Amino acid sequence: MKNSKYVLLAVALAAFGTLGAGLYAQFVEHMYPCPWCVVQRYIFAAIGIIALVTAFLPEHFTRIGAGLGMLTALGGIGAASWLMWVQAHPSVSCGIDPLETSLNKIITAKLLPFLFKADGLCTTEYPPILGLTVPKWALVWFIIFTITLAWTTFRRKR
Repeated sequence: MKNSKYVLLAVALAAFGTLGAGLYAQFVEHMYPCPWCVVQRYIFAAIGIIALVTAFLPEHFTRIGAGLGMLTALGGIGAASWLMWVQAHPSVSCGIDPLETSLNKIITAKLLPFLFKADGLCTTEYPPILGLTVPKWALVWFIIFTITLAWTTFRRKR
């Protein structure tokens, strides 16, 4: 099961890396996060924290932590899919989103506004990065995390 610890550390590193990529897009490329982007940031942060903490817990917690991370990543698939749907149907999002108001009142948005404050619109079209839009990249990463954490959760002990 020692390999599982390395897998969890890799997942944590990749999840925190996606947050770093989001900050780069926000501050360097001026791609401001919408409310659903911020929801996805929370999910990436949760996956990273769960994987990191689980990697340092005793081995019998590995499957539990990986399973919890997998369920969180499934939630990320839902959030990224919803954002892609909203972008495909721009009439759904209008003006000030009630989700934005709620998200910006959470304590983490006040403590870390550079990371968790929503100040963009879901329907804003930014240029694709290597052929994919930001929500599609998020979806790809959530799928990778789901598969990796499912493998860690359900594989047999040797």
